[in-house]
Amino acid sequence: MTSVPTGPIDPLIQARGLTKRFPAITAVDAIDFDVAPGESFGFLGPNGAGKTSTMRMIGCVSPITAGSLRVFGLDPTADGPRIRARLGVVPQSDTLDLELTVRENLVIYGRYFDLSRGEAGRRAGELLEFVQLAERSGDKVEPLSGGMRRRLTIARALINEPDLLLLDEPTTGLDPQARHLLWERLYRLKQRGVTLVLTTHYMDEAEQLCDRLVIMDKARIVAEGSPRELIERYATREVLELRFSEADREALGTGPGADPADRVASGDDRAAPGESRHDGRGDGRLDERFAGLAERVEALPDRILLYTADGEAAAVAVHERGLLPESVLVRRSSLEDVFLRLTGRTLVD
Repeated sequence: MTSVPTGPIDPLIQARGLTKRFPAITAVDAIDFDVAPGESFGFLGPNGAGKTSTMRMIGCVSPITAGSLRVFGLDPTADGPRIRARLGVVPQSDTLDLELTVRENLVIYGRYFDLSRGEAGRRAGELLEFVQLAERSGDKVEPLSGGMRRRLTIARALINEPDLLLLDEPTTGLDPQARHLLWERLYRLKQRGVTLVLTTHYMDEAEQLCDRLVIMDKARIVAEGSPRELIERYATREVLELRFSEADREALGTGPGADPADRVASGDDRAAPGESRHDGRGDGRLDERFAGLAERVEALPDRILLYTADGEAAAVAVHERGLLPESVLVRRSSLEDVFLRLTGRTLVD
């Protein structure tokens, strides 16, 4: 009887000190991460954080500057063709051939992987069913909606039956319905055992799709973990969002002209690994009525966030202190709050 190995599983991707420099900037600055087989792994961060540069190195498109990178245990510099044969890539930009039909885009792309025309046609039919485009197989690409084109791009990336699918900002520009349909298709791929690596600046997308993720900012990794772990580590259970009139914001010291360094007050000064914060506690610049209301208070130009275990109780306390916001919202903490805690800014700043 054959024994089954029980030791640790080698990572599908392993990076140590991975660095990418261009003449004017360092796009990726000495980052470490592992991706396990079958995992859905994400790079979350704003534009310019280094996400796409990292994906291009994994995809054997851009050479590394320093550090080490292994994909399937292979060196992208020396073994690029072998790695690419096992990859599917969904780039940010639409690279479909508009003059071809939906089906032709898949069949012709399959020929690049030395598939016979018959095999490429068989796989194209299966994939068009999978992405719900079978009824459009004979149509030209040009009139398709953005969501349909994105699904077709994913189908094309799967024509070689890859072990690893790289998705760079897969749902940017799509409407909510198209985004959710795409998420459902990606979830099915994960159930089939395909390893997914994606970049995104959408917090809800990262929470929906990723088993684990790294948060990137200014070319570096500032945190790593599952969405739930990161929220538990860096945020409270609930957030109370308060929005005030412009006049009230100026009076409270949180208007557009306020110094960003004055926009954080903390009732809990615990530092966290990799954290970058602006701590305005005790400087008296944020209205004193916020003191002690929550574990932490973040004052943004358009709203004030109170981080607390009980948002409803905090809302009552706000009213009792004579603070009169125009709107009040109690919500669960999210990865947006984690990013704000780690970097001192929101993803859209």
